[in-house]
Amino acid sequence: MSHNQQAETAAAPKVYAATLLALLALTAITVAAAGIHFSSGSVNVVIALSIATIKASLVALVFMHLRHDKPINAIVAISGFLFLALLLAYCVIDIDTRRTIVPYTAKVPEKAAPATPVEADTKK
Repeated sequence: MSHNQQAETAAAPKVYAATLLALLALTAITVAAAGIHFSSGSVNVVIALSIATIKASLVALVFMHLRHDKPINAIVAISGFLFLALLLAYCVIDIDTRRTIVPYTAKVPEKAAPATPVEADTKK
């Protein structure tokens, strides 16, 4: 076992504990953000997916050992996240440009006639 592997093995419990705390904190942030209604539904989705991407990156770096692996593997993982973000960005742009379409066969409610005042009963 090399010196670098010994140092990594000795620091592993601290790294795993810090990762656990970070993942728990990010989960709490996700739950809190789910209860807040931002300007539109797509903003909520972007925030939730951003937090999920950060959590997935932490898991990949620590538990898949990408942090200590060859740099090309980290580049492949990061490029995957970037392409996912690009795909989701185009989906959000597409959804935000849509409007509600009412089919021509839909029955539109007729406007109600204005209410007339009730005549008072006069007893003589």
